[in-house]
Amino acid sequence: MQWLFLVIAGFLEMGWAIGLKYSQGFTKLVPSLFTISGMVASFFFLSLALKSLPLGTAYAIWTGIGTVGTVILGIILFKEPMGTMRLLCIGFIIIGIVGLKLVSPK
Repeated sequence: MQWLFLVIAGFLEMGWAIGLKYSQGFTKLVPSLFTISGMVASFFFLSLALKSLPLGTAYAIWTGIGTVGTVILGIILFKEPMGTMRLLCIGFIIIGIVGLKLVSPK
């Protein structure tokens, strides 16, 4: 269950990171409220995962999910560049996430 909480937290991190862009520096009310709600929910689910997962592993995977997802959504939603080296680096992050999961004690 802790891994599910961690994945949910990671997806919520993607949501609030994208929300930051739409909130335009917290000047738009509705996107700002969604962003803040996403932050709180993401931290909540991360805290549930941390009850039984190692801190370093959980934090790295949480930020990794958020990073990979945010880059992909940035490419899709905001037409950010999708260069070969950028995608290669994202691949390395995914390898790191999978590796940490595989060597995690729980």
